[in-house]
Amino acid sequence: MELPPLSSLAIPGVSLLIAFLAYSSQILFHYIEPGPLEKDQYVIFNLVVACIWVCYARTCYIDPGKIPKDWPTAVLSKGLSSTVADAKGPNTTNLEPVDMGEVKSSPTGTSDIQTRKGRWCRKCEAPKPPRAHHCKQCKRCIPKMDHHCPWTSNCVSHTTIPHFMRFVFYAVTSMSYLEYFICIRAKWIWDSRDLPSYFGPSILQLSHLLVLFSVNSFTLFVLTILLFRAIWSLGSNTTTIESWEKSRHGILLRRAKALGGYLDGPDGTKIKIKKQEFPYDIGIWKNFKQNMGGTSNILAWFWPFSSTPTLDSGLEFEVNGFEDPSVTWPPPDPDRMPRTPIPSNPQNAFTYKDESGSSLSLEAFKQRQREDLERRESPVYRRARFHKRYDRSGKRKEDRDSPSEDESGEEGWRNRDGDRLADFGVDEAAEFYDEDNIPLAELLKKRKNAQKAS
Repeated sequence: MELPPLSSLAIPGVSLLIAFLAYSSQILFHYIEPGPLEKDQYVIFNLVVACIWVCYARTCYIDPGKIPKDWPTAVLSKGLSSTVADAKGPNTTNLEPVDMGEVKSSPTGTSDIQTRKGRWCRKCEAPKPPRAHHCKQCKRCIPKMDHHCPWTSNCVSHTTIPHFMRFVFYAVTSMSYLEYFICIRAKWIWDSRDLPSYFGPSILQLSHLLVLFSVNSFTLFVLTILLFRAIWSLGSNTTTIESWEKSRHGILLRRAKALGGYLDGPDGTKIKIKKQEFPYDIGIWKNFKQNMGGTSNILAWFWPFSSTPTLDSGLEFEVNGFEDPSVTWPPPDPDRMPRTPIPSNPQNAFTYKDESGSSLSLEAFKQRQREDLERRESPVYRRARFHKRYDRSGKRKEDRDSPSEDESGEEGWRNRDGDRLADFGVDEAAEFYDEDNIPLAELLKKRKNAQKAS
């Protein structure tokens, strides 16, 4: 019999943990001095537990969001707004709509639209809004994705993060209250340690109390850290993935500083790396308001039945204006840039001709041909780890990981907490290597369709 995946046991496991701590403790308190909870304690504690159930259910089962298929068309119909023309960078909220009749060429010969980067998901075959990422579990792009939570089997995203925050808050509140109840009864047992054993709890009841204390203390410790870290992230309007991107940007700055301000991109290109400010930190009050459903009513932030943020509010975001509007986030990363496609013309294709008729040289040619085709058709071109690209003398080595390695290139980079993008549920193959510009033909096609529809 095939066992179910561990992810399918997450929600039942968390539900059992909540029930064990919340309800078995109240049953146990009937048999341990100073007795069961008082009426006001009973009411308050169970109300908080009810809030946990509501918030946890909403965190697990509310849709984390899906990018509408008409999202680019709807924006393009307003004049090819910057959200699509610069869909690769979230700093596009300040950009004015682009009139296709006013596009002028830059000194390099590329148009203004071509120079505006775009985020294009090759797996979804669609543009990605700012702050959206492709989740490997949900198998689609999630608006303002924070991470895929294994304990809820759902993505923490623009639509679910208010429910997630309320769930963690009420969990910490209820477990802190339970810890207080347990400590009172543990103190009574300690104060009565000199009395005969038949005056105190049984071995089974003592064991139950010890397990309750151990499990509740450990869970409370972990969730308290998670709560304060989440509050800090909300205050700076930074998702978990964006925190990783900040760390990544910092390490790229240090690497570039050691190499003269430039890093090597694919195909030998030189990429200038300069410090960029995070664009979405718009002030503590606005940050909390944006992340808790867009309302300024603080009581609604704690109400378990508060409405879910609309999907439309998770497709465009206000920026602080510290950077030029054309600057993108995440910042340029040479290791996340695709290789330049190599054009091929069948009319001018190279053909093999062996005058000697040697079967050995013909076989060697075919072997090289197969390797070349395999290399070109590989869905992911993995760049070798940064420290593997240079020898001790500073000479550049091979840029590509060898097939014998663990299929982990520079996308395996970890931040100071030891996390890589995959640890947040992100599809690294789509997110790390598929950061292509939106094809200009796609933009023109969608604009043309939008004009016909209007």
